[in-house]
Amino acid sequence: MASRQQIAEREVTEQSAEQVGEEAMGPAFVASAASVGLSLYYFFLRGERELGTFIGLWPPTILAFASYFNQRKMLNQLQSITQPGTTLKNAFDSMMGNR
Repeated sequence: MASRQQIAEREVTEQSAEQVGEEAMGPAFVASAASVGLSLYYFFLRGERELGTFIGLWPPTILAFASYFNQRKMLNQLQSITQPGTTLKNAFDSMMGNR
């Protein structure tokens, strides 16, 4: 029977770093792009420059939150791999997807 650590390592190695990043940044990128479009709409078409500028400040905030949550997820995965009892070679193999 597999230990809790082996199960966690198996779950982590099933997802590559690129997949984790794409999952986290996908909705944030769409929201940021929509915010830019809405900002341009209000700024140029409706003539409400202050509102357009305010909405134009949202994309960096949205992307910053997405980046933060992505980093937290990667930190949790790294901590689950490098728990006490894990050899250094096994941790590197797990992170690199060699297992």
